[in-house]
Amino acid sequence: MNHRKILFWSITVALAGFLFGFDTVVISGADLSLQELWQKGEVFHGFVVMASALWGTVIGAIFGGFPTDRLGRKTTLFWIGVFYFVSAVGSALAGDPWVFAFFRFLGGLGVGASTVAAPAYVSEIAPAKDRGKLVALYQFNIVFGILVAFLSNYLLSNIGENAWRWMIGVEAFPAFIYTLMVLTVPKSPRWLLVKKGDREGAARTLRLINPDMNIDETMEALMADHKAAETGETIFSPKYRFPLMLAFLVAFFNQFSGINAFLYYAPRIFEIAGLEKSSALLSSVGIGVTNLIFTLVGLSMIDRFGRRQLMYIGSVGYIVSLSLVALSFVMGIKGMAVPIFLFLFIASHAIGQGTVIWVFISEIFPNHLRANGQAFGSSVHWVLAAAIPSSIPFLFTTIGAAPVFAFFAFMMVLQLIFVWRMMPETKGVPLEELEKQLIRVEGE
Repeated sequence: MNHRKILFWSITVALAGFLFGFDTVVISGADLSLQELWQKGEVFHGFVVMASALWGTVIGAIFGGFPTDRLGRKTTLFWIGVFYFVSAVGSALAGDPWVFAFFRFLGGLGVGASTVAAPAYVSEIAPAKDRGKLVALYQFNIVFGILVAFLSNYLLSNIGENAWRWMIGVEAFPAFIYTLMVLTVPKSPRWLLVKKGDREGAARTLRLINPDMNIDETMEALMADHKAAETGETIFSPKYRFPLMLAFLVAFFNQFSGINAFLYYAPRIFEIAGLEKSSALLSSVGIGVTNLIFTLVGLSMIDRFGRRQLMYIGSVGYIVSLSLVALSFVMGIKGMAVPIFLFLFIASHAIGQGTVIWVFISEIFPNHLRANGQAFGSSVHWVLAAAIPSSIPFLFTTIGAAPVFAFFAFMMVLQLIFVWRMMPETKGVPLEELEKQLIRVEGE
């Protein structure tokens, strides 16, 4: 097994996650500046200015399966890099909120499509025993991008009235580097064989992955799995009802933890908790560091302890931390208490849902439906990721922060029940064998 090459390709593709994390969070540093600049009201600011990238992400996730299947994982990942670059430059130069929203929307298309193409690619080149941590490199890069965005926002916050333009524009540099790097990875052997019928191309990539592999035997096993699939079936076919439900619920609970709502409005939440603006931005950097550290912890545990154990740990941490945040707002506690509780919240997310979601969804669908299944799970995730943060400015000014965080805590109780009663363990199981297990579970 050529572990070095597999690791290099996985890291390269996972850099799409770095841009995802950076693009998602960099707007938090520009939040209040943009609201003061264009003064369009809370609803317009939340749904158009702040959430424009998220609406693009929804479209990118919904339709990301089409280019991922038609053009291939690699080609789609290249165009994602182009979208990130154009979005960063255009958003930074925008002169009115609608132009700004348009270019942020383009970046969102890249984010949404990357959540389909990147995990699908890595899961298809990774050996079963290492699949969890290799796919989770995508999540690691997301949180690394989040940390760099928070740090960049803090460092650029005092350079003048156009600081927000620099905050958003610097993304163009890593986007350009990623776009060039992704050209060096090979095409997915499973995609070449199943979608294109290119046996020679698939064999070349399989030899790069493992020179000692019995190529003919491996390809016959892949083709046998593909031929066994019914013609014209989709992820909505009755036999795939169970994996479809799993993808929906994992994505649903991911967002009803409040994670994206918090990441988008972290400085604002810290200011509500009584911190000054500069302290709020610095605390946001602390959030990024915590996220990175505990994602590394989750990355080291996912193939050892499994997906379910991480979800148990994360669910309990969510419930405790979110309840403490809600209680702090109810009691009017100011200062560092709320940031500390939110650090616990981020640590819980990083070990649990943050590490697990993209790995789990990429594993539970068969080869010929993986891109569509990944698109479905990503779509559920991003529809909620757009809707929930969009409502936060309105909810904070009408009902306050305490009920919002209390609701998120209640939803995590439901997630704990889901993990206990429904979620299967997928660690170490070959993709083709996992498909058979999940279909059999659905039929029982």
